[in-house]
Amino acid sequence: METSIFIGTWAALLPPVIAIVLAFITKEVYSSLFVGILAGALLYAQFNPWMTFKAIFTVMQENLDMQILIFLVMLGMIVILMEKSGGSAAYGRWAGKKIKSKRLAMLSTTFLGILIFVDDYFNCLTVGSVMRPITDRHKVSRAKLAYIIDATAAPVCIIAPISSWAAAVNSYVPEGAGITGFQLFLSTIPFNLYALFTLFMVFYTSFTGLDYGTMKTHEMNAAKGDLFTDHEGDFDESEKVTVNEHGTVADLIAPTLVLIGAAVGAMIYTGFLNGGVNIQDAFANCSSSESLIFSTFVTLIFMLILYVPRKVVSFKEYTESFVEGFKLMIPAISILTFAWTLKGMTSALGITDYVTTWVSSGSFIEILIPAIMFVIAVFISFSTGTSWGTFAILVPIVVSVFSGQLEMMIISVSAVLAGAVAGDHISPISDTTIMSSAGAQCYHMNHVSTQLQYALPPMIASVIGFIVAGFTQNVAITLIVGFVVLIVELQILKIRSK
Repeated sequence: METSIFIGTWAALLPPVIAIVLAFITKEVYSSLFVGILAGALLYAQFNPWMTFKAIFTVMQENLDMQILIFLVMLGMIVILMEKSGGSAAYGRWAGKKIKSKRLAMLSTTFLGILIFVDDYFNCLTVGSVMRPITDRHKVSRAKLAYIIDATAAPVCIIAPISSWAAAVNSYVPEGAGITGFQLFLSTIPFNLYALFTLFMVFYTSFTGLDYGTMKTHEMNAAKGDLFTDHEGDFDESEKVTVNEHGTVADLIAPTLVLIGAAVGAMIYTGFLNGGVNIQDAFANCSSSESLIFSTFVTLIFMLILYVPRKVVSFKEYTESFVEGFKLMIPAISILTFAWTLKGMTSALGITDYVTTWVSSGSFIEILIPAIMFVIAVFISFSTGTSWGTFAILVPIVVSVFSGQLEMMIISVSAVLAGAVAGDHISPISDTTIMSSAGAQCYHMNHVSTQLQYALPPMIASVIGFIVAGFTQNVAITLIVGFVVLIVELQILKIRSK
């Protein structure tokens, strides 16, 4: 097939824009994603019907991450087994004695989200499965739970030196930059404004109980017993798992610790296999997907030994949990499949070349570049649904623009990382947004609409903060101004919400 005339042009932005607009209009994510994919395939095939058909399934096949899908199914199986063993119920009873208020339930969820910083997928699904019974008991809406999960997943990973995200950023820093990828990542942490402001905001809203916008409606409905609000059957609460009343807290905690320990251990091991010479290098070079699969496999073997001999779960129930775990993850797997295909279609249309040319040719005032790069990163990440892809496009550009100006390089790379996470947060086609919905078992568009409103105050504070950073190149002044702006915004929202 001859090269499409649309490749490397503004048309590369159309498929994700169409999908996102339709998702907000129709509140139906599957068909919106498919229409976006179809639009991209038509442009790529220059409206040839047969080549359009071939393009859709070729791109889908090339962009499916089977390792992540296997991880999701096995993690779904773990969640089902935890419920069947009575471990989740026992933890709920135990935590119910310790966590006696809605505020404590939300703060406990926040703390757990921060503790699990190794990987955002792992964070989203683990925090959701462990804390969902607690937040349900205290009538926290599923939309609020999804927000807390999302706000403590990517923002924590992007400022944690030991995480799969740190490894990704390391890999995007070109040789000859004058600084190693890991050193650059460490230097960006104090300037990663969106991540810091988002973490502050999730603590603030959890502690004060501030709700506004659509989230306030969800929380009011949750207080009346409706945890979902206009959900469309993605998660059927009528299909309850048979629970063993003799399960203990250890039946939940022990597999969780094994899961975390095996994941961290496997990441370090694969990192050393891939050339790491110390712990930092090991995490920078680890195979995160393989490590996550290994950790779930080890955990399932551990659960077999822990549950079956004690008869808290029969061997038949253990094997049946595979199918039930698969069913639990079908919504997430379906949306991820479409989202990955859409990302692949935008890549095939040359969105990277288009954005690179556009950014490189811009004659921006140097001191405004951090703020401009933040906005550009938000736009790309929102349109494509990928933080890591945004890193790959913009980090090398920023490093080359500020070669020899280390402080401005650090600030501008920080702006790219912050903007990529912000855009990823508010994008309905983002895999971490999808994972957060799956972890909370929340209807996806409910999470998207509420997350957008809660992400705006940190985004506004970040833009102002990066303008200040460009002028002063001082982290203390930048953080003080940014936090003052964010607190003022939250106070205004608090007054208006009353």
